Amino acid sequence: MRVMLAGKHGQLASELQRYVPAGIDITAFPSSELDITDSRAVDSAVSTVLPQVIINAAAYTAVDRAESEPDAAMAVNRDGAANLARAASACGAGFVHVSTDFVFAGDTPRPLRPDDPVSPAGAYGMSKAAGEEEISIIIPGRSLVVRTSWLYSSFGANFVKTMLRLADERDLITVVADQVGSPTWAAGLARSLWLAVEKGINGVHHYADAGVASWYDLACAVIEEAFRLGIINKKVKVAPISTKEYPTPARRPAYSVLDSSEFYRKLGTQPAHWRDNLKRCLKELNG
Repeated sequence: MRVMLAGKHGQLASELQRYVPAGIDITAFPSSELDITDSRAVDSAVSTVLPQVIINAAAYTAVDRAESEPDAAMAVNRDGAANLARAASACGAGFVHVSTDFVFAGDTPRPLRPDDPVSPAGAYGMSKAAGEEEISIIIPGRSLVVRTSWLYSSFGANFVKTMLRLADERDLITVVADQVGSPTWAAGLARSLWLAVEKGINGVHHYADAGVASWYDLACAVIEEAFRLGIINKKVKVAPISTKEYPTPARRPAYSVLDSSEFYRKLGTQPAHWRDNLKRCLKELNG
């Protein structure tokens, strides 16, 4: 199976390349070589690769900067996704697109289901929701949209690696405690996406690791496990603060736990708890 991957150097794309199953011939394009906002460039890449599946792991992910650059976010997350979906439709390929919990406002006090109405509260979430809508129109029968949350990996920049850096620099770290979600290891998501491709799963689904945490909970776990593994040499104090005490340009969902049960059922797998996957990721970082 020939697979074309957009967003080669992102943390999820890096994991997708690491876990390519046998029998998959993957061609990955970094944003420097493939501007997905350029429809002609996308068409040219697709005509060269002739993929049977296109995976879009490219995205504008600067949540706060999107508030001042909404057009840039839309160009990548809506128009770029649409260009890839249109090219997939034209060549008869399947299409896999990764989306986010930010398509929801986060004011529903229960796990969010894939069929819940989207209600983004900021420019980033709006751009991702718009991309989903374009895909649903362009290639509804051969597309898989997977929303995920709080993604981290040993690749790229993410919250877990930021906490490790701060632990080296400070004796006290303050972290928001009133935003709740499900931390998700990108390696697990990558393996699940490959399984979904092999099974031909379509539609809109949610994927997150099991369990619930606040950013404060996750930070505490990172420090505890990193100290135990010898990644850091001191137990840094982590103090909880409120969202009001840490204002940001973009509003974050207060509760963005994703109900992933249907996707796991279709995959035929069981979710790992976020704390277990965090340990696995930290062991990787520890070499």
